[in-house]
Amino acid sequence: MRVIVRTVSELCITAGTLIVLFVAYVLFWTGVKADNEMHDQIDQLQRQWSASATVHPTTKASATAAAPAKPAAYHYGKPFAIMYIPRFGFTWNKPVLEGTGTDVLKKGLAHYARTAQLGQVGNFAVAGHRRTYGDPFLDFPKLRKGDAIVLTDGTTWFTYRIDKGPYKTVPTDVEVIDPVPRKSGYTRPGRYLTLTTCDPEWGHSHRLIVWAHLDSTQPVETGRPKALRR
Repeated sequence: MRVIVRTVSELCITAGTLIVLFVAYVLFWTGVKADNEMHDQIDQLQRQWSASATVHPTTKASATAAAPAKPAAYHYGKPFAIMYIPRFGFTWNKPVLEGTGTDVLKKGLAHYARTAQLGQVGNFAVAGHRRTYGDPFLDFPKLRKGDAIVLTDGTTWFTYRIDKGPYKTVPTDVEVIDPVPRKSGYTRPGRYLTLTTCDPEWGHSHRLIVWAHLDSTQPVETGRPKALRR
């Protein structure tokens, strides 16, 4: 009987240790890997933009509220923009990659491939993890109407302003990324942005959504937009 009790106890200790190690992996190690990966993606973009600026120098242009010409095609798993959300802190910035596969979401924020491109007419929709893999959208519930969401593709700054959210819905509610999302309050085509993440923090039974409109654009040569100035 003692042998059985000791064996069961040892199995419980082993199981407990494995659970602790797994939790540590989910909470810590995936975060470390994701942070490193996201930094690498941003470095890759900045090197690419720097090289492009050297080969194709442009003249300084004045800021404008009109969107620029349609950008080049995005490629699955590749970064094409950097997102800044001042509400999350002025040091917060994440790469945006094409596609929403699990492999992409481990590297940064993910653009829904069938939605509009950055700054274009339609709905530029982006997803991000709330927890694990760097917790990029951990503070998503703090977003409020009027908050700025700023992106750059290396040539242009795009400043969006939140109009509605965080709005809670279910994963099957795919209308939230429609060109004109019905529940957003928008009634006609425009240049919109949608952010999505899971809810609750450690679950995925629901989604949190915010909708924003393109408020202004300006060439990178003119400096950072007002929303990013401290």
